[in-house]
Amino acid sequence: MGRDEWRHWLKPIMLLAKEAGAGILNYYGMSSQRLGVSRKEDNTLLTEADLCAHDIIHKGLQQLTPDIPLLSEEDTIPAYETRQQWSHYWLVDPLDGTRGFIEKRDEFTVNIALIAHHQPVLGVVYVPVMKLLYFAMQDGGAFKQEADHNPVAIHAAPMNCQSVCVLLGHYLHSPQLPDLLKEIPECHIVRLNSSLKFCWIAEGKGDIYPRFGQTSEWDTAAAQCVLTEAGGVLVDLSGAALHYNAKDSLINPAFVAVGDPTHMTKIIKLIQEKRRQMWHNM
Repeated sequence: MGRDEWRHWLKPIMLLAKEAGAGILNYYGMSSQRLGVSRKEDNTLLTEADLCAHDIIHKGLQQLTPDIPLLSEEDTIPAYETRQQWSHYWLVDPLDGTRGFIEKRDEFTVNIALIAHHQPVLGVVYVPVMKLLYFAMQDGGAFKQEADHNPVAIHAAPMNCQSVCVLLGHYLHSPQLPDLLKEIPECHIVRLNSSLKFCWIAEGKGDIYPRFGQTSEWDTAAAQCVLTEAGGVLVDLSGAALHYNAKDSLINPAFVAVGDPTHMTKIIKLIQEKRRQMWHNM
């Protein structure tokens, strides 16, 4: 199994992400009561839209690749003893940004990634309200498609140290971030939800996305493929690229996404220094 198969699957996965997005939009704007909002065991939110998107993607992948396992946020998670036998599998977040979706923010996404030997080798991120599709395949470049227009190649931008755009989520406010951002000259913050933050960096609309709070592997995999193929990096605080299905837990470590890898070491060093200072002062 290799690039020929991945290339063959890319267009069907793009269409499947759009189909799931259309399913989600059937629920967009409804009240919390009509959405059937509940909380899962990990205290994350769940709606009928999440389940609808999962069902669409699950059925589509069963038809396309019946022999490849699926790991979805909205499904039972197999034990690691089972998962560690997988060389390839689909990793899916059917609706990334559920809280924003409930609050009628338009940044939620559909994330579908193919993982091969612990790395995302195909990634599709769809933004239903905006009709934006981002996609990439290992060694094949990264692309953006608006509505039904022809896809265009996207590239992360060199960082202008006199005007640095830092992307953060709407809802997570780490106590470490204010001190960290003071060290970045001419820094301005843009708040976005979901994996759209990675995609903005991939197309040159942002520079850095630091994340110290908890995320899961399905939150990052598809967008990591897009960002990496656009020339950026997504690394933990040791500088290593995020790996998938390499441990029992599906929780990511703290990480930073950077559009211009030439600044990665300096950014990680700054983050590590600020984290050490915080712990020392506690």
